[in-house]
Amino acid sequence: MRNLLLFTALALGAQATAQTTLTVITHDSFDVDKKLVAAFEKANNARVRFVRGGDAGELLGRLILTRRAPVADVVYGLDNTLLPRARQAGLLDAYRSPALVRVPAAYRLDDAGLLNTVDYGVVALNYDRAAFARTGLPLPKTLDDLKKPEYARLTALSSPATSSPGLAFLLATVNHFGEAGAWAWWREARANGLRVTRGWSDAYNKDFTRNGGRFPIVLSYASSPAAEVYYADGYNPARLPAQSPTANLFLPGSTFLQLEGVGVLRGAKQPALARKFVDFMLSNPVQADLPTRMWIYPAVMGTRLDPVFKFAAQPDVTPVAASVTANPQRLVDAWVTNVLRAR
Repeated sequence: MRNLLLFTALALGAQATAQTTLTVITHDSFDVDKKLVAAFEKANNARVRFVRGGDAGELLGRLILTRRAPVADVVYGLDNTLLPRARQAGLLDAYRSPALVRVPAAYRLDDAGLLNTVDYGVVALNYDRAAFARTGLPLPKTLDDLKKPEYARLTALSSPATSSPGLAFLLATVNHFGEAGAWAWWREARANGLRVTRGWSDAYNKDFTRNGGRFPIVLSYASSPAAEVYYADGYNPARLPAQSPTANLFLPGSTFLQLEGVGVLRGAKQPALARKFVDFMLSNPVQADLPTRMWIYPAVMGTRLDPVFKFAAQPDVTPVAASVTANPQRLVDAWVTNVLRAR
């Protein structure tokens, strides 16, 4: 009898201390301080398992394919270009974090709370100052300039079909030119040497001249020049250089305000813990940590930024019409038909 009681007590103790596993799926660029994650785990007696889902477009595709048997409890990295498809596919359960009151209304992704905005950035063209200085070629001034051979063959963009920055740029061009004009622009630019890669990482980390590639113009973010300074040898926030080795190329009609969010996946095995993780992503420590890890702006007002963000310009972004953002997948399909498969 005594042994039975001892066994029961040990079993109950093991259950009380057993950790719950929370699975979080993210895009490949996700990064947060491991100490902050460890603190979340300790506070909730849980283990957080992160799953990389590819670029944001690939991430969404994976979630749609596995929606009947979700591969995670929480998703981070879907944005305002991908939310319509996520909503249509019924991927998310609504949860509005109390921290959303500290996020400006203009930056909230949706009223239902399917995605809680964690950060925002401006998708923009970057250029390599040194590469242009070597050639003496003047910078392009318009998107029409960019499709010309002398500039198209210097430019690397990520695909709208598999990359969230690529989709953002596609929406910007449709908004600027109209659909027919956008397809014509893309076809001419590709015919004149424009490079289209699978994702942001390929374009920036492989094809950009700053990283050993041959393209001195690349699609990235308005904050990328700040990252170039931050990761330079001998970075000192008290002694910033006069300028970054890269700069933004804010051509009219080429920028897009991107809002990224975190949400609870429908069918999550740990929905209560998933909601706590949503709150965690909007907490002050995480918001302060994200900017110099993922090179975005924190969504929560009043978050202090590293001085290097003086190089992360925030331009006036031309609002994209609601009719353009209402069904991004239709535009991606049209892009594939009218640009990739066009002869």
